[in-house]
Amino acid sequence: MRDGLRGLTTRGRSFLAASVAAAVSAGILGEKDLLRVAVLLAILPLLAALYVGRSRYKLACNRALEPHRVPVGANSRVVLRLQNMSRLPTGTLLLEDRLPYALGSRPRVVLERLGAHQASSVAYTVRADVRGRYEVGPLVVRMTDPFGLCELTRAFPSTDHLTVIPQVTPLPSIRLPGEYAGSGDSRARSVAVHGEDDAATREYRRGDDLRRVHWKSTARTGELMVRREEQPWESRATVVLDTRAYGHRGDGPTASFEWAVSAAASIAVHLRQSGYKLRLVTGSGADVDATEMAGDGVLLDHLADVRLDQRVDVATLVQRVRQRADGGLIIALLGALSTVEADLLAGLRGNGATCVALLLDSNSWLNLPEQTRAESEQAHGAAALTLLQGGWRVIGVDHGSRLPALWPQAARGSQGFALRAAMAETVAGVVR
Repeated sequence: MRDGLRGLTTRGRSFLAASVAAAVSAGILGEKDLLRVAVLLAILPLLAALYVGRSRYKLACNRALEPHRVPVGANSRVVLRLQNMSRLPTGTLLLEDRLPYALGSRPRVVLERLGAHQASSVAYTVRADVRGRYEVGPLVVRMTDPFGLCELTRAFPSTDHLTVIPQVTPLPSIRLPGEYAGSGDSRARSVAVHGEDDAATREYRRGDDLRRVHWKSTARTGELMVRREEQPWESRATVVLDTRAYGHRGDGPTASFEWAVSAAASIAVHLRQSGYKLRLVTGSGADVDATEMAGDGVLLDHLADVRLDQRVDVATLVQRVRQRADGGLIIALLGALSTVEADLLAGLRGNGATCVALLLDSNSWLNLPEQTRAESEQAHGAAALTLLQGGWRVIGVDHGSRLPALWPQAARGSQGFALRAAMAETVAGVVR
């Protein structure tokens, strides 16, 4: 009731003031009819406060996002379901869902009334042009009585999260230069050349199939032994995203870093669909393995949150890649590099990995003077040449470049090596 009295509107307070004035006038003039009017004027806002105050605690709200993960520039539909849990109908309800600025203005929806135990659903659409994880809610409900004498505001504590992931671009199918590595019980694949006695075995573990028990080894060792599974062969790839703040240029959705994030997402999804066992490493510390159970969602969720970092350098990035380096294919999305930084990255070839760099000329995202632009191109060419001499395959990226058009340059074969040689000659000409 106290909350209801605090929620009286200007109209409700005017009724109370008129009631007091009528009561005073009735006492001075001795008019009983005027006193009845004063009582009526006082009862109406009090009943409205009681009515709204009782209703405010008997509303239930559910929110659903369809879908809860969308790419940049796509729409998501938010459905609000409000249910009146009391036996009394509500008055007019004004719904306002709180949204971050990036998702647009706060939607306001009016529900005329909800009957006893009645539910109603309303929906609105949000759109984000900047990737990230956004909080939707809480929902604020303003409740009024039919006469507009009392108004109360209630905020539901529940919130939901909308994840805006980078734009994923389909890539053409090509044959990539990757190394095959194994997994399972052993690195080497066991081949029995002298019969069953030479089969690779290990100790029995709970849950092993009894049909794999190797009885001769069991008799010889006195312990239950089972045959090792034959080594499955698989393609492995590591996608490396450079998050150095000084390596990228531009702001907002059109920045060079956003191009790199979208490219990393596109390449990661493409490689997973091609059967690669994928690992994502960022300079900000993320080290994610994409499993069959988690699918692409884990990778895209991490890329939705990744940000530029002032504290990251190339040495830190190389160290994080080497922590679990196991050969295979390394594809790096790199910002502007110096020759010293490029030389550090060239050391990743020492692990026997096949390395492909999409080297962004991030200064091309800015309008630079002609002389400054020439110096920038020369530094970019020198870094590309250092990577090439270190055994990397380098793909140059300028502002306006399209990833599907660049992707075939990473392909295996004589065409790729010819392209690499031609690029080396071009870069050497720029350096001179």
